Amino acid sequence: MTALPGETPGTVGTDTPQDTVSPPEAGAEGPEHAEAPDASDAPDAPDASAASDPSDASDAPAASEGGESSGTPADADDDAKGEAEAEADADAAPAEAAPAAELSEAQAELAAQRELRERIEKRKAEKAAPIAAGTGLSGTAADLLAAVRAVESGEKAGTAFFDRPAAAPASRRPAPAAAQPPRTPAPEAVPTERTATPEALDAVRAVLTEGGAPEALARPAVGALGEQAAELLRTDPWQLLSVPGVRPEQADGFARALLGADCGPDDSRRTAALVGWLLERAALQGHTALDAEAVRRALAERAVGDPEAAVRDAVEEGVALVFQEGEEPSADDAGAADSDGEAGDADVAREPVQVLLGLDRYALAEESLADGLARLVNTCEKAADWAEAAASAPGPSAAELIRTTAAAGLVAHSGGEAARAEPAALIAAARGLGLRALGATHSEDGRRRLAAATGDPDTAVTLSGLLSGAQGPGRDEDGALALDLLVVLDAPQLDVEGAAVLVEALADGARLVLSGDPGVLGSAGAGRVFADVLASHACPQVVSRTPDPGPIGELVSGIGIGELNQVDAPGKEVVIVPVRDAGEAVHRTVQLVADSVPRAFSIPAEETQVITVGHGGAAGTRALNEALKQRLNPGPGRFGGFDPGDRVVHVPAPGRAVPGVVLSADAEGLRLDCGGVPVVVPQERVESSVRHGWALSAHQAAGMRWPAAVVVLPGDAAQGLSRPWVYTAFGRGERHLSVVHGVDQALPHAVAQVPAQERTTRLRPLLEALPTPDAAS
Repeated sequence: MTALPGETPGTVGTDTPQDTVSPPEAGAEGPEHAEAPDASDAPDAPDASAASDPSDASDAPAASEGGESSGTPADADDDAKGEAEAEADADAAPAEAAPAAELSEAQAELAAQRELRERIEKRKAEKAAPIAAGTGLSGTAADLLAAVRAVESGEKAGTAFFDRPAAAPASRRPAPAAAQPPRTPAPEAVPTERTATPEALDAVRAVLTEGGAPEALARPAVGALGEQAAELLRTDPWQLLSVPGVRPEQADGFARALLGADCGPDDSRRTAALVGWLLERAALQGHTALDAEAVRRALAERAVGDPEAAVRDAVEEGVALVFQEGEEPSADDAGAADSDGEAGDADVAREPVQVLLGLDRYALAEESLADGLARLVNTCEKAADWAEAAASAPGPSAAELIRTTAAAGLVAHSGGEAARAEPAALIAAARGLGLRALGATHSEDGRRRLAAATGDPDTAVTLSGLLSGAQGPGRDEDGALALDLLVVLDAPQLDVEGAAVLVEALADGARLVLSGDPGVLGSAGAGRVFADVLASHACPQVVSRTPDPGPIGELVSGIGIGELNQVDAPGKEVVIVPVRDAGEAVHRTVQLVADSVPRAFSIPAEETQVITVGHGGAAGTRALNEALKQRLNPGPGRFGGFDPGDRVVHVPAPGRAVPGVVLSADAEGLRLDCGGVPVVVPQERVESSVRHGWALSAHQAAGMRWPAAVVVLPGDAAQGLSRPWVYTAFGRGERHLSVVHGVDQALPHAVAQVPAQERTTRLRPLLEALPTPDAAS
């Protein structure tokens, strides 16, 4: 690797240091430089037992002991401001709905997710028996809905419901005839967001003031708890934990101010709220469930005297659902152990039982997704003859993908950036056969790249645009997407709720191909859909044999297998810029973006993306964006901190980061150009959903590429590095990659020894329990 003109060349060592980085302990905070990821940032799922605030450690108050708070909720005012930037993206619902005639893509996407949840709630209200075929959920999903209803009604305790063997999924709806032209329905009005009445806000402000909490929490409290928020908070002050950004120690102080001596660390209201809070925080880290023992440990660390009883009470009250993974030894097994001796003991012990706790929203989504995927597998016509299309494929991997898709309703395809040409070839082949085939990507940038690969702009949409109806063929008369084949690229970015909505929208007989690079960072939302599908072997898998070209491709391919190799870069495609401290890292980054890269590669600054580990710290996204703005587009920030020409990232919904440029602002809001798509962000949403975007985190950059990328690794970033993070960040540059390197041996150590941390999910065992097509027949 070589250096750019005027810079010091460096090398990337491959020696691994002797010391190792341990996973975070329960309750531990993250590295000092790191902070809460935006909702578009997918945490790499640290140990769920931590259930710690994903907030900047430098801003986090000390955890309270014995139920005592280290600060009253008055401190939450500053914390809310600090965490607003960390949590705002998770609160992406607009305060006021736009007129139906001017629905934004984000509103439509949120409506699609609400639609699924509303259907589930409607079913729960209609019946407690298993849902009949043709109406949606079936099998264990229906049983789980009945269980949720029984718990909520008080008929049964939540501990009575454990996982059961899944039944064969029933057919949901017939696939529309291929010859029938799709009928695109008229746009549906998005349900208006419930706005807080002045009376409700005034009542909540009074309660907050009485409890010493900042009045700024009034609107989010009404949004989280509804119009009866004031009454709920007065009778159960720990409901304040439902408000994003509020921490247990602040809720404890609020409760003491309202209840006085009537509250304590083992108050059932407190313990139930803590269980819900722990599960919600775990979901932000990617988990759909937590080990019950991990929850009990976390409760003990927050001064709960009897964690076992606290968990049991939370399940009884319907705060959490309980699931049993694995099988308990039967009486016959125990008898065999007694008669056979040690061999029997080992045989019985090999099936440990794990008890998980989860929130109903993620349990329902995983059940629905598992049944939906099985439905696609079992209802697809397997005898399709695509042999001629496979024979004319541009490469062997593309031919294999076409042949596999012809014989299966669900296919998993994995590969790097160059392998994206294979789904493009599949789409083109299917359309050549007269099928309604489409590709969906995570980002607008990905959509443009897919359209270029297929040669037809009509073949590519964003996943959010497809689900909202803003892009794609629309729905047929049964409400299903008018598609015979859907290829989802960037599949690792699928969270479980989004995937459930997507699969629910596909007709029986449709084919689904999940395609992506398993080495990149996972989804921003809860779940690990692509990884669980691969691990469960629930469908045929096609692994691309197409390598990524050039020095960057060679470097990234090595990282994927845990090796950080030096690569030959005669055209300075890869450059290492060593720095001593964070201040120098910021200086060299600005120099690279503004001078070196444009001069050496004729790549303008607006086509170079800076990527760093965290948002806070001396070389986080905030510091880098401030420095880059001063150099590239100085101005007073007259539009809520932004000026025309500023590069920004817009987060219209949790899990989505859309790069854009500020055009102007008026009474309607801040006007952006997001990849050629005009976007108007209402004034009240600008602060929570728009950030400067010269520098992004790797999670925000996932699914997108730029001509040049500058990856910044300051010294305090070492603990935030992992193999998936480095793999993702280093792969964002198409023609050039500069690494501002200040972490010494922590970089090769992370690549070699810090793999992706596991997320606790239930989708894999649910898929493994489903009958195979042969067994079902």
